[in-house]
Amino acid sequence: MILIKDTTTNGVNVALWDSERSIDDAHPARTILIRHTIVADCGKCQKLFLAAASLQVHAFKAMMRYNVETLAFLKHRSEQDVKLADDLITGPEFNDAFDIFAAFLQNATSQYVSEAGKVATLTCRVASETAKRVRDEARTAIEDAAAKTVA
Repeated sequence: MILIKDTTTNGVNVALWDSERSIDDAHPARTILIRHTIVADCGKCQKLFLAAASLQVHAFKAMMRYNVETLAFLKHRSEQDVKLADDLITGPEFNDAFDIFAAFLQNATSQYVSEAGKVATLTCRVASETAKRVRDEARTAIEDAAAKTVA
């Protein structure tokens, strides 16, 4: 048994829906209105679920882009760490080791700054895409409301 709020009379009346009989045998007009309201609300729910799913997919894609960018950067930095170890082992003198390590730190710092710029660019792109999606959803909601007002 499901409780259904009848919004036609200021939300006071409640009808019971039993699977063995109609929603309200005593008031068939109210039953039609209630069924219409349920169908209309299902349409709203469907749009809400689709909008929520779209937002989740968008967030997932953005998160995956961040992960791909981060993992690519970490892969490159790990390769540079291995190269540093090799260069330090093969260097014959202490002065060479100092120069190798200084060059490594300089390159690492430059690459971290570059990666921070890439992340900032990616963040701006994700924010722009999110704003576009929100704008589109708002436009759809306004058009739906206008269509209901006209009908």
